[in-house]
This record gives sequence, structure tokens and C-alpha cells, in this order.
Amino acid sequence: MYKVIRIPPEKGEEIREKAIAGEFLDTTRKIRKLQIKEVTLLEIPVTEDAGETVEGFPVIEQKDLEFLKPAASLKEYLKCSLSETELARLPSGWHVLGDIIIVSIPDALDGKKLLIAEALLSMYPKCRSVVRDFGIEGQFRQPKRELLLGNETETIHKEHGCFFKQDVTKVMYSKGNLGERKRMSRLGKGEVVVDMFAGIGYFSIPMAVHAGPKKIISIEINPESFAYLKENIRLNHVEDIITPIMGDCSQFAPVDEADRVIMGYVGTTHHYLEPAMRALKNSGGILHYHETVPEYLAKTRPEERIRKAAEALGKKVEVLETRRIKKYSPGVLHVVIDASIFI
Repeated sequence: MYKVIRIPPEKGEEIREKAIAGEFLDTTRKIRKLQIKEVTLLEIPVTEDAGETVEGFPVIEQKDLEFLKPAASLKEYLKCSLSETELARLPSGWHVLGDIIIVSIPDALDGKKLLIAEALLSMYPKCRSVVRDFGIEGQFRQPKRELLLGNETETIHKEHGCFFKQDVTKVMYSKGNLGERKRMSRLGKGEVVVDMFAGIGYFSIPMAVHAGPKKIISIEINPESFAYLKENIRLNHVEDIITPIMGDCSQFAPVDEADRVIMGYVGTTHHYLEPAMRALKNSGGILHYHETVPEYLAKTRPEERIRKAAEALGKKVEVLETRRIKKYSPGVLHVVIDASIFI
């Protein structure tokens, strides 16, 4: 059974974004306008996950279905321009961030990179630039990227009802962490939260917008990321909730103040466990600890590191949940541990 919600046209963008954020927008069918007597309505297709109502509008069965025409694949766009061997080497996926396409192109297709970029812009006419991705580097995990087509690398990305302004050649934005950012946006109501590796606001902004925390202290050491963090605080109108601090979180994290601490960085995160635990209230609090770990150690090493740091401070640990976020690299997982830390 195919479902839709019928809403006034002026509510269209708001409800569409909620459907995308809630992952119940049916992208196989068209959003269309209907004229019922003298009333104009917008009909938004949704999946079974939408429930019985969305923002007070009932979910009903759709009678006359209009499906979207599937977009041509990258191979179809380039089948007359590339050899069979080259077609087989084309990237199978890419990342659309705001109005910029980010794509990894193998070295073997270096001479065809502009053709590939032109094809991608044809597939996504609302986008204005294509950027080639070479991975990340350095302590600040900065992206190594090349602008292939277009003039701009700065964009505003919408996610879960929040706005993130960024330059895709200067700061990272991981699509693989979407589920974790969405989950965190539901936590922290009425709490004091410390975000130790805030970046451009990946976790701080959704939490401030949706969860209703008392205060978020967002710490970021990278000057470029920090500049966008401040801009995103302004864009999302959460100046009264988020206090941005530029610097090393091991030095600038508060002591005995937080109900919850987010450690959303990977690589050397375990070196910051003790400052994170000191930031929590002596009466206890919740730690969200991220780590990249070999798959065979995923069930032991992150928890052992948390317990070791807690023991050094005379604190106790109760592990609440361990979650796999994504495969970070071959044989390596990105995991998150939620732990209660107390005396």
C-alpha cells in the first residue's frame, strides 16, 4: 500500500525535510500538487515508517501513483566516451554535500576526470561544483581534494533540520556518521554537555536544535573548523545554548561541570579520556567515546581503555552500549561506547 500526506503548499519544505531526516520519504514517487475543489494541497509520498500522522497531518493511501523516472547511471552517461575497461573502473558512489559533488576517481582514470565531472553535473543539475577526493591527512584530519569543475568549494548542507556551512576542501563531513548524529540529537535535554572535538558542529548543532540542552561547551582546535563552528551556531540560532571555545580540549575542557561528554574524534581519542572524565560532574555522567579499532579488538580494547582511565581517576564505569558506526578501512571499525562514569 502506497502512502502520502496532504499538506498546505507553504508547509512543503518543512515536512519534506522532516521526512528526509526521519528517513520515511519515498523517493521513488513524485511530490505533486493537487486541486481539491478550491483548495490547493501538496501530496508528499512517504513509506510505512511514517506512522499514522506527520506533524498532525494524517497519512493516507495514495490512489493514483506517479513514479519518478530512474536517473541514468554514470556508466550510461559515459558509455560513448570511455572504453569498456574504463567504464568498469568508474566510481560506484559519490557524496553530494549541499550543492557540491565529492567523488573519488582512481588514478587509472586521471585523464578522464573532467569527463567524469561533467557527467556528474549533468546527473545533478542543481549542483554547481565537482571536487575530487584523495582522502584525509594530518592531525586535523583535513581533506585532500581537487576542484575539478565549478568555482566554489564552500556550501551549506542541510541535515536533520540543521544547516552546516563549510568549505569541502578544508573540513571533513562524514556521511557515514549520519545515524549517530541523528541519535545524539535526541539526547541531553536540560543537561550541560561538553563536545570535546566539536569540528564545525557535527554533534553540537543537532543536539542544540532538537534536544533542548541547558548548555553545550563546544571545543575545537582547528582554526578553520572553529570559524565554521561559530558561523553554524549563528545560522542555526543557537547562540544562547552553545559556547564555542578554540583550543586543545585537554586544556580547555571544564572540570566537574558536564552531565554528558561527547568524544566524536577518532585516531588518538583515548589520550583525552582522563580530561573527558574530569569534565563530568563528580556525581556522575555519560561519556560517548569514539574509537577506530581492528575488528578483532572491537569488543575489548575501547572498553579496556575507558576502564583504565577511570581507574586512574578513582572512578567506576558501567558500559551502557557499544555500537558499530561503520567500517573505517579494511579490517578496522569505527565504534562508539556509551558509558556511565561515577565514583
